[in-house]
Amino acid sequence: MIVLVMNAGSSSLKYQLYNMKNEAVLAQGRVERIGMDSSIVTHEPTDKPEVRQVSEILDHNTAVRKVIDLLTHAEHGVLKAMTEIKAVGHRVVHGGESFKQSTVVTPEVKLEIRKLFDLAPLHNPPAMMGILAVEANLPGVPQAVVFDTAFHQSMPQESFLYPIPMVLYRRHKIRRYGFHGTSHDYVSHKAAEVIGQPLKSLKLVTCHIGNGASCTAILEGKSFDTSMGLTPLEGLMMGTRSGDMDPAIVPFTMNKEDLTLSEVSSMLNKHSGLQAISGLSSDMREITDAMKEGDKNAKLAFDMYTYRLRKYIGAYAAAMNGIDAIVFTAGVGENSSVVRKAVVDGITFLGAELDDARNDVRSKEARFISTDASRVKVLVVPTNEELLIARDTYNLVKTK
Repeated sequence: MIVLVMNAGSSSLKYQLYNMKNEAVLAQGRVERIGMDSSIVTHEPTDKPEVRQVSEILDHNTAVRKVIDLLTHAEHGVLKAMTEIKAVGHRVVHGGESFKQSTVVTPEVKLEIRKLFDLAPLHNPPAMMGILAVEANLPGVPQAVVFDTAFHQSMPQESFLYPIPMVLYRRHKIRRYGFHGTSHDYVSHKAAEVIGQPLKSLKLVTCHIGNGASCTAILEGKSFDTSMGLTPLEGLMMGTRSGDMDPAIVPFTMNKEDLTLSEVSSMLNKHSGLQAISGLSSDMREITDAMKEGDKNAKLAFDMYTYRLRKYIGAYAAAMNGIDAIVFTAGVGENSSVVRKAVVDGITFLGAELDDARNDVRSKEARFISTDASRVKVLVVPTNEELLIARDTYNLVKTK
């Protein structure tokens, strides 16, 4: 079965095409600057040259049509006809409490996703545009939605509720939802496979650290707690997000600096984190390069970032009454040996011991970076959220 995976943003559309017979990627690409007359389309068919085009793409409907045209193109395509696409899977950021697992798109499902627009105003509306665009261009082809929040719906109340008046939860569903669920789900299964033990027997802390970052405590194969909350702002220090802080800072800063709600939200989401402390960049590669050259602000940003990561790992080890393995994934987690070393060297009391030679090797495969004697295993597992979406879509559609 051929499955097309889509991730629609407000002005972008990423895609991967899978042959689920062997889970091979046939093509992948992205459409950027949707809504402009200079949109950029990058199409990467497997075993063929990359195609890059600049054209006017004013909406997601046109973007999806462009993707289909490229996938079926006589020279650049990988399919003979669009009828070979048997299912389409979409990444949807917020499923609220309505969706505890991936599901096939129906009119009722679309209505529920719309109801969740308030919880993810920057993410869920574009996902809906992607769903509608596929309906227009691939009529009759079944679609599935895979939610970032669904994996975390297993959290117990003591993990997901906030200590605020319960009426706010009952009326507005204000609670911890967590994000990056598809990534935490994927890498936890992969880690168990590499360790050689059933996932349900392991206590894991998975660290998805990129420009956005989150940690998840995984107990008996399920999300027990996670660092992101009602929104992706809570938790770890990130590229441009503050992460955890005293909530009283918000009204205090608004009063002192005469800021609006919109302005303070922008400050915390777009102008904080590594960017704010270093005064240089939100990119960990630039931070570590500057740190090596003696930049004190870059060093401070790095130290704050890794310190907070160690705190969460330690907290989750306590929450689960033990820990068997720590898993690093995503852009920083997979590529920054310096960050991994700073984190693991600071939690040796847990029984984690880093092998510097293993840690310094880059690989696209899951691997151990701890010593053979380390009581807590430490792994790097490249994430593959698109493959998980393709698998869920395939499993949902093949049973219809």
